[in-house]
Amino acid sequence: MSQPFELPEFYTPYPARCNPYLERARAHSKSWAYDMDMIDVPVDGTAIWTEDDFDAHDYALLCAYTHPDATADDLDLVTDWYVWVFYFDDHFLQCYKRGGDLDGARAYLDRLAEFMPLADRAGDAPEPTNPVEAGLAQLWSRTVPAHSPDWRARFAESTRNLLNESLWELANINEARVANPIEYVEMRRKVGGAPWSANLVEHAASAEVPAPIAALRPMRVLRDCFADSVHLRNDLFSYQREVAEEGELANSVLVIERFLGCSTQTAAELVNDLLTSRLHQFEHTALTEIAPLLVEHGIDPAAATGVGRYVKGLQDWQAGGHEWHMASSRYMNTHTTPGPALSGPTGVGTAGARIAASIAATMPQRVRRFTHVPFQPVGAVAHPEMYMPFGVRLSPHLSGARARNIDWSHRMGILAEGVWDERRLRAIDLPLCAAGIHPEATPDQLDITSGWLSWGTYGDDYYPMVFGTTRNIAAAKAQNTRLATFMPVEADDPGWTAATTAVPLNGLERSLADLWARTAAPMSVPAREQFRQAIADMIESWIWELTNQTHHRIPDPIDYIEMRRATFGSDLTMTLSRLSHPATVPETAYRSRAVAAMQNAAQDYACMINDVFSYQKEIQFEGGIHNCVLVVQNFLDCGPEEGMQVVGELMNARMHQFEHVIAVDLPAMFDTLHLDEPARVTLRGYAAQLENWLSGILHWHQGCHRYAEADLLANTQHAHPRPQPPAWPVRPTGLGTSAARLEPLRPAGDRVRQTLGRRPEPERVRPSALMMADGPGVRDTVRLGR
Repeated sequence: MSQPFELPEFYTPYPARCNPYLERARAHSKSWAYDMDMIDVPVDGTAIWTEDDFDAHDYALLCAYTHPDATADDLDLVTDWYVWVFYFDDHFLQCYKRGGDLDGARAYLDRLAEFMPLADRAGDAPEPTNPVEAGLAQLWSRTVPAHSPDWRARFAESTRNLLNESLWELANINEARVANPIEYVEMRRKVGGAPWSANLVEHAASAEVPAPIAALRPMRVLRDCFADSVHLRNDLFSYQREVAEEGELANSVLVIERFLGCSTQTAAELVNDLLTSRLHQFEHTALTEIAPLLVEHGIDPAAATGVGRYVKGLQDWQAGGHEWHMASSRYMNTHTTPGPALSGPTGVGTAGARIAASIAATMPQRVRRFTHVPFQPVGAVAHPEMYMPFGVRLSPHLSGARARNIDWSHRMGILAEGVWDERRLRAIDLPLCAAGIHPEATPDQLDITSGWLSWGTYGDDYYPMVFGTTRNIAAAKAQNTRLATFMPVEADDPGWTAATTAVPLNGLERSLADLWARTAAPMSVPAREQFRQAIADMIESWIWELTNQTHHRIPDPIDYIEMRRATFGSDLTMTLSRLSHPATVPETAYRSRAVAAMQNAAQDYACMINDVFSYQKEIQFEGGIHNCVLVVQNFLDCGPEEGMQVVGELMNARMHQFEHVIAVDLPAMFDTLHLDEPARVTLRGYAAQLENWLSGILHWHQGCHRYAEADLLANTQHAHPRPQPPAWPVRPTGLGTSAARLEPLRPAGDRVRQTLGRRPEPERVRPSALMMADGPGVRDTVRLGR
């Protein structure tokens, strides 16, 4: 069978090195696989692997390349883990995917969790009944005793994810459904297993990430960039086997091919561009965020050195994984796109000689991210068609809420600091948004919702004006620290008020103290902690925006989508909604894939609504860089019209997914978790609340004057001149900068322009059967800061 596309030219910035204990690992892993009955043992009449299959795949070579500095014993153990995980993948395909046996797969995966105890409890696990169970039980006992409880919990979670999310792949196969690009990256990160690989990097490098920083943004971004790069690379090499031979639908090349309606070759090149972008994000985070993180959290020198080994281990994995894909018979690798004449030697073991050519070929993409010229006139770009299946309902208390919000804003002082005045607040009309996202609110509830909207939107304007113009990130972080003092979680006095906190010094602090007291006082301490964390995540994301603005760096697309949920205040909204639910829903339901997918799809749609409406205001009049349309423009190297069209397609794809989750995934989750009727009613009500949230946000954008103010700004720039940026060149010039001026072989913008407008209408499911009950009243809030 001929290759469906030519492999693109990959970004390979790190040299691949091979562990000297390769041959020992080859012998050991084959012996271990035979002991576990993984080779030449029939399953339902068919052997998953023959010895020839095992030798050709050469998992020991993979591990020798990806862990070049591991000891002999650690290389043996890590290789056994990879033998196990690849066997699991092929075993699951043979036993469950080919036949579409969703119920059998679910029971099989549930049982595997019993072989991963977090504590040392010998004899608690059941007797293994197949090679996957036997291998997992033995490997678990050989690995986890050497690690802390924190590492065990993280490793167990990543292992469960790569096992359990296979059900998502199987469900999509049964429905003949191809995921949208955002959903795919999100789910591939779990089912693909690279976060699990990152845990094994910690083991092999003897560099356990310190618990205080393991879940923080810089470490999370490193892990996620690593995971996405591993998976996107694998998808390029495995497309032929997975899509053409196995009928697999979980492959990023196929996802892009279907989403854009483009050729397989174009889709492969765009996937490779995204892979490059994720590696650039990895490098940026490692170089700019890790050292400050270690200092800020007081990580001792020994642990800090371990973090350095961990980062290096992730880089080694990227280099070695690519080299193995080029050699393994498991993948499509017979020939690649010819490189420049001076690109150097090719073949196994020549990665180091290819680094310079690789960096030069991808330099235009890196440079483009830092060379956007702000305040460019973009005009009024036509909005895309936005699919909105839900009608809007407004609270009857809107008129009173408007007047009370003006009065409250005056009392809090947020109209007296030079950022907002009453005219501006009236034009923004945040009570209109509150009335749409919370149509059944009482007057008091609507006032609180309007207050949170006002506080978050004011903060979004306040931080760039007060801290962004001076690039004073330290002062912004100090403000965040002070804001935290106005959100106490411990209060024994039932009459707890804002008087128990510090003394506010500005309108932002005063309004937060007031809102916190009115909103959090009735909550339990755990609920307050959850609510406080949602607010902390939002204000921390403002620092991320300021830092990018200081670096003059347009974000990586995936990093932007995931951080936009926080900058928009979406997590805060969802937290408040859930905290108001009756105690009928188990936490496992809220942590389920279905609920997470429903929330994320809604958040992304709402965030992109805001970016579409605010594009001219932000890009032309504010010199901003945090807008999805601009991020797409920069990534695809295309114009505003094409960028706007792609964002519209992403919005609609997320809305179709939102409907699909409600119609298909939620009912399946109800049955899987055996939820009772009160819990089902609550979650159906939650879905209805999100429908109100989505339609209310769109209605507010269409009805407020926050974005029409672009016309006002254009007419008043003589009165309030904005600082003009230096005349940065679009490409660097001078001796030694030729590599940075190299043009891509095939500009992404040209590829996209050839395909836009030819995309098929996606198949969708309407959730009318589930939309039969509204949930309980809830104090919904959201920050619409753009």
